[in-house]
Amino acid sequence: MSKNTEPKDPSAQGSALNISKRSFIIAIAIIFALMVMTYILTLVVPGGEYARTIDANGNTIIDTAGMRKKGRIDDKSILPFWKWLLSPFLVLGAEGNGTVIAVMVFLLVIGGVFNSLNCCGLMQYMLVKIVYRFGHVRYTLMAVLTVFFMAMGSLVGSFEEVIPMVPIVVALSVSLGWDAVTGLAMSLLAAGCGFAAGVANPFTIGVAQGLAGLPTFSGMWLRFVSFLLIYGLLLLFIRFHAKKTEKPLQVAKEESGFEKNPRMDKALLYFACILGTGILLVLCSSFLPFLQAYTMIIVALVFLIGGLVAVSKSGMEKKKRWETFVSGVVSILPSILMILMASSIKYMMVEGKILDTTLHGAVQVASGLPKGGLILFIYLICLVMNFFIPSGSAKAFLLIPLIVPLAQIFGLSTQLCIVAFAFGDGFSNVFYPTNPALLISLSLGGVNYGEWAKYSSKFQGLNLILTSGILLLGLVLGY
Repeated sequence: MSKNTEPKDPSAQGSALNISKRSFIIAIAIIFALMVMTYILTLVVPGGEYARTIDANGNTIIDTAGMRKKGRIDDKSILPFWKWLLSPFLVLGAEGNGTVIAVMVFLLVIGGVFNSLNCCGLMQYMLVKIVYRFGHVRYTLMAVLTVFFMAMGSLVGSFEEVIPMVPIVVALSVSLGWDAVTGLAMSLLAAGCGFAAGVANPFTIGVAQGLAGLPTFSGMWLRFVSFLLIYGLLLLFIRFHAKKTEKPLQVAKEESGFEKNPRMDKALLYFACILGTGILLVLCSSFLPFLQAYTMIIVALVFLIGGLVAVSKSGMEKKKRWETFVSGVVSILPSILMILMASSIKYMMVEGKILDTTLHGAVQVASGLPKGGLILFIYLICLVMNFFIPSGSAKAFLLIPLIVPLAQIFGLSTQLCIVAFAFGDGFSNVFYPTNPALLISLSLGGVNYGEWAKYSSKFQGLNLILTSGILLLGLVLGY
């Protein structure tokens, strides 16, 4: 690696999970403002709730015929101020809190492992080795990494699970002469795009089609075409930014200063094999449904075992291993506060009885639209609701019982509505500041939300046009 392309500070560029103070403060400020706005809405928006029923599989779904409206005078559903104040902590006792807790534990484990890998020198060695091996074909490497992360999102529904890989790709991006934003785009943005394309995403397409009474993963051809078109747009977008920010890269052996280290090579081999096993298990979850509920646990366990084994093989003494692991766990603690605050927004809407009111109002508006406008409006509803409910499967149980009857009444294809739902759920995951995975990834990559929003909003705009066109094309073709 030439002298002018070395990362100034590997840890600052994502090779260790140290939360950027500036990014953290900006993220906390944005989420706090959203919390205040949500609380105000609970005071002024009339409360209401749909009746819920339990289906044959034990899942809670909306009974679209039963909407109970509430007033705001002497209404017990008004959110008390103390609940707003404590909502980041009360969310832990709310229904469905298991996912929030799992994400927090997951990140603490990853934080400890990455700090150990960084402190033993394995991360930096790996980055220099990759640059030496692939630096002369870095744009080919970019294309491969982007399609890999898109495939992880699209085929197995990985999104939060790719967070451990984000700091590696960010650090690699900097080492290859690009910037941290490019690394985030190749990893997290790509995973979000794949998640939305949903070729065989079990958490959006699988759940939504099951609720709609459709064969699981049926109608795949349009989603596969969508995957290819979105990949093409994303890759062009990433390359355009990378070309503007790239630095000259020399990879000749005598200039790079790379020297093979047998001990580090052995440690990397162990880490790669264990990590590969975990990725294989996650991939198997697409046709082994019982694994789907445990993918995050699998990834966390694999990184824990792989990281500890690799650090041990690198030669770091046992006492130092545990010290660096604990230090890494402590460094990731600020992310827990961001997760709790972001999760509290949905909690407040549910407690204030305004979530169902918002949905009910949207359905009433949709009833007067033509077919083309209706499918785009369904897309919009899903985009809006994703701001408050990042979980794809949770949103499916909330929205599909509303969307399907609406589609049937106005002669829309249920399959096309499922695609609109997937589009609305996935892309905004990598844009909305209420998504914990985005906030954590930005902090770990040292990129503040304002910088990311400025960059990714351009892609979101282009992608919105592309995906709207896909939906309208599906309507014309009778999909």
